[in-house]
Amino acid sequence: MNQNNTIHPTAIIDPNATIGANVSIGAYCVIGADVTLGDNVTLKSHVSLDGLTNIGEGTTIYPFAAIGMAPQDLKFAGEKSRLIVGKNCTIREHVTMHTGTKDGAMETRTGDNCLFMVGVHLAHDCIVGNNVIMANNATLGGHVEVGNNVLIGGLSAVHQFVRIGDYAVIGGMSGVESDVIPYGRVKGERAFLAGLNLIGLERNGYEKADIRLMQKAFSQLFSGQDTMDNRIDTVGNAYSDNESVQKIIEFAKAKSRFPLCQPQKQKKVS
Repeated sequence: MNQNNTIHPTAIIDPNATIGANVSIGAYCVIGADVTLGDNVTLKSHVSLDGLTNIGEGTTIYPFAAIGMAPQDLKFAGEKSRLIVGKNCTIREHVTMHTGTKDGAMETRTGDNCLFMVGVHLAHDCIVGNNVIMANNATLGGHVEVGNNVLIGGLSAVHQFVRIGDYAVIGGMSGVESDVIPYGRVKGERAFLAGLNLIGLERNGYEKADIRLMQKAFSQLFSGQDTMDNRIDTVGNAYSDNESVQKIIEFAKAKSRFPLCQPQKQKKVS
């Protein structure tokens, strides 16, 4: 091991584990044989790492996180699937992340600069982008795909195989059962599309004129009497030169097990 590493004497590290430079491993951590820790990784204490797991450079993991454990999938038969955690992530207390399965991509993966707050769960075969924030006790079912710059509120649950597009925001305590378009804002016990993530767009430097155009396209996409497929084509053609709208259209056209999350239907007043 690198001489610049700081390792508490109570830590249990398999001799076959790969430990980078300037790594700090706190008290009572347990690290399995197939684990790789990148440079400048910090394990606070009582962290358990197992499986074919790679922790990216600069990532910090807090006590009682269980990372790289076998999937909660009855079909899992011990296949050598993996977990890859990106660079400069923060993984807080009691987070669980599981490896992939043969029915998925054989790996679970997170991007860089992500924050996983207390009690977050990433199930098998999830793919999470860069700069994602998952608040306390948010849960992803198996095979979920999360884009870049997504915020998932606390106590939310995302159904397996659901897709969440870039810059989307999921309100706290939401049950997400349908695909969420890029820039979408969803909320509710059975989540519905409540508009665009206007605050997120402004914070990420989107111009007001572009946001207004996206709002207009959004309104046309999710209203009217025509079929959803036809509205997708119509909006795509009408805003062919707008990169942000085209990202929504491409997401909507991509095949998925689930329909797009839709706005809540207005109740008729008698």
